[in-house]
Amino acid sequence: KLGKEAAVKAIKEWGQPKSKITHLIFCTTSGVDMPGADYQLTKQLGLRPYVKRYMMYQQGCFAGGTVLRLAKDLAENNKGARVLVVCSEITAVTFRGPSDTHLDSLVGQALFGDGAAAVIVGSDPIPQVEKPLYELVWTAQTIAPDSEGAIDGH
Repeated sequence: KLGKEAAVKAIKEWGQPKSKITHLIFCTTSGVDMPGADYQLTKQLGLRPYVKRYMMYQQGCFAGGTVLRLAKDLAENNKGARVLVVCSEITAVTFRGPSDTHLDSLVGQALFGDGAAAVIVGSDPIPQVEKPLYELVWTAQTIAPDSEGAIDGH
């Protein structure tokens, strides 16, 4: 529901018919379903059944940058592509009270909550029709040496 609300708002602000959406990228860490949230959202929004869908699970905060990088690549390499990117998290269902044995989960519960965001990414905007707000100039991803324990503070 949160993802759908964010997507509807992004489409409205974009001002173009949803039939112009060529790709959908959905990311979440809140669960894994079959069919996935990308499928569900396609149906809920009434997107064309052949929209190209991508689903990204269990990547946490890393997913936001990754889906923007993927959307940029898709838009630049598919002329006329318009990529709907939706990130949605529902963390309230995992809340547990403070515990001496699970101090690590307390930090996450204090920092994160339920929410969603959506954006339309494209290249070659149509003059006098589309009004881009931002430009994704460059994207990259690098694994820092010995960083696998960084999320745990090691």
